[in-house]
Amino acid sequence: MRYVTNLPYATKEEEHVTIPMSDGVLLSAHIWRPTSSDHEPVPAVLEYIPYRKRDLTAVRDSIHHPYIAGHGYACVRVDLRGTGDSEGVLRDEYLEREQADAEEVLAWLAEQPWCDGGTGMMGISWGAFAALQVAARRPAGLKAIVIASFTDDRHADDMHYMGGALLSDSLAEAGTMFAYGTCPPDPAVVGDRWREMWHERLEHTEPWVLPWLRHQRRDGYWRHASVCEDYSSVRCPVLASSGWADGYSNAVTRLLGHLDVPRKGLIGPWSHKFPHLGEPGPAIGYLQEVVRWWDHWLKGIDNGVMDGPMLRTWMQDSVPPSTSYEERPGRWVGEPDWPSPHIREVVHPLTRHTIEPPRDPADPAPAHDGDAMTVQSPLSVGQFAGKWASYNAPPDLPYDQREEDGGSLVFDSEPLTRPLEILGSPSVELDLSADEPVAMVAARLSDVSPDGAATRVSYGLLNLTRRDSTESPEPLEPGRRYRATIPLNGVAQAFPPGHRIRLSLSTSYWPLAWPPPKPALLSVHERSSTLTLPVRPVEEPDEVPSAPFGEPEGTPPLATSQVTPPEERWEVKRDLVGYHAELDIVKDRGTVRFEHIGLEASRRAHERYTTVADDFTSANGSSTWTMRFRRDDWDVRVVTHTQLSCDETDFFVDATLDAYEADRRVFSRTWNETVPRDLL
Repeated sequence: MRYVTNLPYATKEEEHVTIPMSDGVLLSAHIWRPTSSDHEPVPAVLEYIPYRKRDLTAVRDSIHHPYIAGHGYACVRVDLRGTGDSEGVLRDEYLEREQADAEEVLAWLAEQPWCDGGTGMMGISWGAFAALQVAARRPAGLKAIVIASFTDDRHADDMHYMGGALLSDSLAEAGTMFAYGTCPPDPAVVGDRWREMWHERLEHTEPWVLPWLRHQRRDGYWRHASVCEDYSSVRCPVLASSGWADGYSNAVTRLLGHLDVPRKGLIGPWSHKFPHLGEPGPAIGYLQEVVRWWDHWLKGIDNGVMDGPMLRTWMQDSVPPSTSYEERPGRWVGEPDWPSPHIREVVHPLTRHTIEPPRDPADPAPAHDGDAMTVQSPLSVGQFAGKWASYNAPPDLPYDQREEDGGSLVFDSEPLTRPLEILGSPSVELDLSADEPVAMVAARLSDVSPDGAATRVSYGLLNLTRRDSTESPEPLEPGRRYRATIPLNGVAQAFPPGHRIRLSLSTSYWPLAWPPPKPALLSVHERSSTLTLPVRPVEEPDEVPSAPFGEPEGTPPLATSQVTPPEERWEVKRDLVGYHAELDIVKDRGTVRFEHIGLEASRRAHERYTTVADDFTSANGSSTWTMRFRRDDWDVRVVTHTQLSCDETDFFVDATLDAYEADRRVFSRTWNETVPRDLL
């Protein structure tokens, strides 16, 4: 990344500004703005997240907020209610109170003498959720948003219930927010009230996995703040981006296809990262794109930002399987609209272990036949699946799929005789039956090289009780035949000649997804089951220059020093005596000293997912976090532990929250809750 210090505007910053809410709670803001805004007001851009602006996001914030401010904007980074140095309690994600607070913040910004009344919102992940959700409320003065790594569907396309199946990332994220939401504010900012504010958070927080588990169906809890419920509610321009390695790879194209506002989409090879910090690379000059967007929509500059294709995306070349990539080879391609006129839906029938050549769409689907192929997968299928949302640290992408394929029903194409490219969401339609009332299917699409190595390209999950509805699931009637469609995650992928395309079907995918109550035998009827690929003909023009983006750039990052080293671990363990299997993940940032405030911060997350043999009720997941902050004689620590286990009828949540000043425990609470399984 190129660090830039010579920007069009000299800037000033205010590290702690309080913004009053209508109920008396004060939110804490960090503001960067042009010095000239004292007499020449500028538009304001808000980033609104719960991840502690003073320390834990301070380095990242220092790269892009001063950069955007240096181009003539007031950049405002606000800690959500109950996080960082803001007052109150953060009780759950995306609540009505959170969004109402955001509207009040925007109104406050518009009234400041240094703001010209126009505002925008930007962010990644939670910050992008917030921007999209607030945009749907149409607050006065919000003129545009810039969002990265987000979803418009909180139930089916977030870390919770993919295809109606419970994701382990739901437990992992709940553990993250259990820790972040119970950390204290900084006494250097809030003064002697820090302890009172801290204990308010400790006393009024519960493990977030509990409300998420209590809503296993798509109900009003999830429909709230899911913009897909009413796309017409968004009336401002949207610049949306994500990465193919991210869990949020689908929402960009959905917004492009459903919104009726000026919009642009950008999808790179990245994991859950901003595009200018993108991993795997190549990272791009994203902040330059953001400034151009704000210049056009907040300042009215005619700079051609809406010229060119609606969607720019990285067409990924074939690569060997790996849990991490520094760079993904490929090229940028562009689509004029979405859905794209270039994309053809090509239907391939499935026969005995084979993906057949395409069927003419005009031909009727074959009648049901009597032949069926069966699969009942062991719990080991999924141990090389990687994370639902990759952060590329520790290495968390899917590994070689051949071992996974050993417990799966596999269909291979013939070796390709010419290049094939897909762009969009593949899908699988199955004519199937099962011998249990609750069953799931995991469908994986892989690129198989001539040496046999299988690189997962995309995948999808379906809890078959949700085959027709996630609002009103119905148990399967054992032995009865059903038709079920499994959408796979969107992708842009090139398959070279000599490679095969593989579809793999399994009835478990642990620990990425929680297993059903019992193993199920799935029968798949061939010929009346199909794989549909969104084919982009290779002769189509790419519609973008070979290098459409500049070099990544930002302002120099805040000075920090690494006091103790980080640790990363991702280990699959198997005990062939007791048949105990474990996935052990450590993500420890070590201790970092923030030189400008003399603060040391430590973060350590430890996840464990275990099973015994093929006992589906032995599935157990845990998330343990330790957060510590030290300065002089101030030394505080929060330790959270959340464990999820099950039997055939219930989930069991066991959790602890402990808080310490120095080595003295000052708060402790334990939860032991049972939540019934709802056809899950």
